[in-house]
Amino acid sequence: MKNDLLFDFTVDKATKTVFINREFAAELSLVWDAFTKAEMLDQWVAPKPWTSKTKHMNFEVGGRRFYAMVSPEGLERWAIQEYTSITPKTNFKMHNAFADKDENPELPGSDWNYNFTEENGKTKVSITIYNESLARLEKMIEMGFKEGFTMSIDNLEQLLETLLQRQ
Repeated sequence: MKNDLLFDFTVDKATKTVFINREFAAELSLVWDAFTKAEMLDQWVAPKPWTSKTKHMNFEVGGRRFYAMVSPEGLERWAIQEYTSITPKTNFKMHNAFADKDENPELPGSDWNYNFTEENGKTKVSITIYNESLARLEKMIEMGFKEGFTMSIDNLEQLLETLLQRQ
């Protein structure tokens, strides 16, 4: 692992927003693919020992990803991500909501804004997560969102290292 890579995670309850900045030692196109292709997302997005499975994904404005995080015991936690804006290789936005297995959302959800930049061989991903309610934000944090997200990002870093070694 690269210990010199930026990672900060800030919760601002006043604005019901989480701010995350993370650098990766990989080129922007590879990091972009890791955040926008189902086959790559399923390799890193769930904190271990959970896994991710995408039922369907259509990465375009108005499209959606419907996926589950699956526990070792088979418990499934479904979510819907609806893409609201995409600027290739630089930004995408989506609305995220938990859901049942039949794709019925549990509202309120949250709005995610991803920004990608590359400098000196490192790609920085800046994520802003706005929650529609303070109660939802507090529940996310209470359920271990920071710890789970950190584990997932570590999975991504390992995946990127593996992919770079194959090149």
